[in-house]
Amino acid sequence: MNRFDLVIFGATGFTGKHVVRELVRIAPKHPGLTWAVAGRSRGKMETLLQNVTKKTDTIPGVELSNIKIITADVNDTESLKRMCGQARVLVNCCGPFLKYGEPVVAAAIETKTHHVDVSAEIKFTELLHQRYDASAREAGVCVVYACGLCSLPADVGLLYLQREFQGVLNSVESYLVTHFPPRMLTETWKNGIVRYSSWESFINGMAGMSIKQLQQNSLPPMERELKSRCLIHRNLNKWCVPFPGADAAVISRTQRHLFSTTDKRPVQYKPYITFPSIFTAIGTIIACVILFALSKMSCSRKLLLNYPRLCSFGVVTYGDTEEGVMDDAYFQYEMIGNGWSTGADRSGAPDKNMIARIKVSGVDPAYVGSAIVLIYSAITLLKEKDRIPDCGVMTPGVAFRNTNIIEHLHADNVKFEIVK
Repeated sequence: MNRFDLVIFGATGFTGKHVVRELVRIAPKHPGLTWAVAGRSRGKMETLLQNVTKKTDTIPGVELSNIKIITADVNDTESLKRMCGQARVLVNCCGPFLKYGEPVVAAAIETKTHHVDVSAEIKFTELLHQRYDASAREAGVCVVYACGLCSLPADVGLLYLQREFQGVLNSVESYLVTHFPPRMLTETWKNGIVRYSSWESFINGMAGMSIKQLQQNSLPPMERELKSRCLIHRNLNKWCVPFPGADAAVISRTQRHLFSTTDKRPVQYKPYITFPSIFTAIGTIIACVILFALSKMSCSRKLLLNYPRLCSFGVVTYGDTEEGVMDDAYFQYEMIGNGWSTGADRSGAPDKNMIARIKVSGVDPAYVGSAIVLIYSAITLLKEKDRIPDCGVMTPGVAFRNTNIIEHLHADNVKFEIVK
């Protein structure tokens, strides 16, 4: 049986819907690309395709009536294997991944199907490396996680900066700059803008985080160590605090892998997030500390998960956010690199700086942007497999470092540029 190039699993979920809509737009740029949708409910998938057809009827050549629908359930191993056996690359949108992801990955490996997802749940990604890396390598399968806005732009962005540096890049400090339009801020308090699945992943991720895990993600000692800045400091005319996302863990694993396999000098990385006022920065620190403490105790963690709107002051929602509410938002990484110019004496102080900017904008950059990044990850794995030197469980930086994924993303509102 001929396999589809891509199968979107969890197509009727919030992320999956965006992936299907964006794939309908992107697919005509890749003639001959075949794809299907998969999930538990055939009726919901039929409705999804009908709705997407109505919204894309102005795009030439779009015909969704012949898109195959595959029924599969994470609680039914045989259905997962039947689904994976029909795909060359499985695009997994069914999260939270710590809860639902493992059986899908196992089925993909058993059927020799490549797998991409948007997971940046540290506990889940560590589980994948521990349990499935060896079997994925033996099967010749690539399992690439964190292929969304959560980590891929920063991971491949650092490699982009390293490539353009033309010297020895020692360290990178990354500053996440965000802009939220007034309409989005109003909607935040009115109906919520953070999906419950994202909240669940965030809380469970903090619950599984430990000092030992952070130490395992550290790089070998460097001659010029990148020191952490103050808890609150000022840069780029904004107030900055450490960013608690998955970027640092993903990038650290990429750098450690490249060091162990290619002897390439690892780059140190520290992420920060920016705020317009010191009061917002302080408030964010307090909220994160409280959430971290509460996530560690089972009773308080249940409270956070069972009453998300109350515990998030209305930010979390079970429903879909209103369309267009985030259309004027943008996310931007300012990656400040520091190192030595070509031929410089590395026993002395670094003598060169360079700044790379990765900016995500356009229609609903948070969710649509993640869908775009995920789709191009799948297409790159599909079409440039010969440029991916190995198989197994991998970060985006390890998988896509020799591919054209940056060029593809750059042409679709995920911009990579050197600004200084």
